[in-house]
Amino acid sequence: MDDRHDDLDSWLTERLDPLYPPPGTFDLIKRRARRRKYRKLAVAAGGAAVFVAAAVTVPQMVNLTVQSPPSTGLAVGHQAPVSPRTGPGIPESSSSGLPFPSGPAAPVPPDFRPTSVTFVGPDSGWVIGQAGTPGQCATQYCTSVARTDDAGDTWSGVPAPVTGAADGAAGVSQIRFLNLADGWAFGPQLWATHDGGQTWAQVSTDGLRVTDLETVGDRAFALFASCAGGGAAFAAPCTSFTLYSSPAQADDWAPVGATTSGLTDAGQYGSASLTLTETRGYLLAPDGTLYAGPVDGSAAWQPVGQIPCWGTVGRAQADGQPAGALLGAETAENLILACTPNAVPGGLQKKLIFTSADGGASWHLIAVAPAQGVATSVAASQAETVILGTDQGIDVLPAGSTAWQQLALTGAPAGGFAFVGMTTGEQGIALPADPDGTVWFTFDGGQSWAPSAVSGA
Repeated sequence: MDDRHDDLDSWLTERLDPLYPPPGTFDLIKRRARRRKYRKLAVAAGGAAVFVAAAVTVPQMVNLTVQSPPSTGLAVGHQAPVSPRTGPGIPESSSSGLPFPSGPAAPVPPDFRPTSVTFVGPDSGWVIGQAGTPGQCATQYCTSVARTDDAGDTWSGVPAPVTGAADGAAGVSQIRFLNLADGWAFGPQLWATHDGGQTWAQVSTDGLRVTDLETVGDRAFALFASCAGGGAAFAAPCTSFTLYSSPAQADDWAPVGATTSGLTDAGQYGSASLTLTETRGYLLAPDGTLYAGPVDGSAAWQPVGQIPCWGTVGRAQADGQPAGALLGAETAENLILACTPNAVPGGLQKKLIFTSADGGASWHLIAVAPAQGVATSVAASQAETVILGTDQGIDVLPAGSTAWQQLALTGAPAGGFAFVGMTTGEQGIALPADPDGTVWFTFDGGQSWAPSAVSGA
């Protein structure tokens, strides 16, 4: 009989070569570990915020049901659903969506300072801004764009429009994408890409400045304005606004209708904003009139009422959004509005939060936000939590609560935030008012936030 132990002994003493994991495995583990770290930081920050919650108690007059539109391209700069500049339920891709370019990822330019952010889902987003030494940046830098496909864990440099920062009637400062293919850079010029940002082309606006742009479905909408401001103040002073629209995959911009053409506040300097939902869009005019209409390009928009904010919406902020009235939407009929008049010495401002359940025909006061801080952006999660960005930080009104929380954020930017928005019910983004190379994320509905450095590291 054969001795089977001889084979076993031979096998045990034989030299074995280890089986290595597939290429990229360690990089993947590293990226996932970084995301876990961000979430842990956010949770820790949230725990600290509980102890510094502000106690501003007001009657909760109506059930809050607001937030950004379900299928719009998000971006920074204002609220609209992902306020828009971000919104819930946004698809990560579409039939025209393009995958992330193959091959090695390009590095993010040094000293990147993002001024605008846009997401088309919980993972894929872009930022636009300036890189290099201000006034002396190299040709390949200046206006720069970076992209993430893992919710800010990592960023890569991608092609940018060949133009400078906003400077009067020239340059760009804001960015929006509808899907993984169609995107726009604007403020004040207008540039478009239909191949995921690999190439950009300037779109003629006949001398008008684009102060706002939002996307939904298969179309893009923009405000073309007559302005005279110089330098970075591309959206001031502006005296007349017209709503334009174009099919997403073309650059065929045309006025939506006579009703939304030449909007003004009796010729005074003013501002305006756009908010889009899945089926219905809203335009907040300089004189406080709210216009609404279909987002499929089938009809002109019509006035639906006046907002309850001291008559007008005020002059523009740095990103073109109104300083006196911040508008957002969750569904075609459910709107949120923050009335934010001029601040008083000491950085105090009376901020009234309203909601509408009938598309702006009527409004209900639901809260008075903390007086500290000047409001810059408003958003609401699908869980009905109101989030307010200010020049001092982020204030949160949890769903069903009447007590605001002024979050204590570790390493928060000294100048506060220019934009807050929700991409899903739990995930949101915020952009520092003084660009510092970071985008802030929340993964718990706005209760805690942590920064993501826009760099190749």
